[in-house]
Amino acid sequence: MVVYLYEASLGTGLAGLRFLFDNGFVPARLVAEPLAAWPTLVTYAFLHGGLAHLLGNMLFLFVFGDNVEDRLGHLRYALFYAGGAAIAALVHGLLGGDPRTPLVGASGAISAVLGAYIVIYPRQRVQALIPGLIAPWLFLRVFSRQAPWYAPWLPAWAYIGFWAAMQGLSVLTDGGSTGEGVAWWAHIGGFAFGMTVANVNARRERRADAPGD
Repeated sequence: MVVYLYEASLGTGLAGLRFLFDNGFVPARLVAEPLAAWPTLVTYAFLHGGLAHLLGNMLFLFVFGDNVEDRLGHLRYALFYAGGAAIAALVHGLLGGDPRTPLVGASGAISAVLGAYIVIYPRQRVQALIPGLIAPWLFLRVFSRQAPWYAPWLPAWAYIGFWAAMQGLSVLTDGGSTGEGVAWWAHIGGFAFGMTVANVNARRERRADAPGD
């Protein structure tokens, strides 16, 4: 958020555009100048295209991030977040849109957080008002006599699974990037990275908890 405030202070003129292009992830630049451009695999995740873009990402990070951090620990979570941003950028660069257009936003890294969350906390309750999901879910809860049946919550696997399905559908319909510049492939890449890391971490924890020979 501090980086965004600085970015916003530069305005939409030449200085602001230069800041975005210098620190956003531009796939063509990584190919042409890998040593100079590699830091942008992470720095792009601290830039945003506007206040709504920032607040949307921060809401998801606020809801899901702290639980994943509790499981991984502070340092490993920071490395995981940076790794998710980098993998998301690389997947976007390989499969996404125009390689000369800078990628900005934390959504790739936060997609990694969602991927980890669905593995670690699949049954955690998520408050959500998505009519297409909540209506059949309420029906199932009434049918199975779960109480309170009327509460607008979904299990994390349903909420995040729906989100992931929408990313895949958007790739199929929009080819990886919409006219508004949504980097669907970055979301998918980050999500897959998060699920992979969470599964590896779960296996490590099970080995650590297993009784010795």
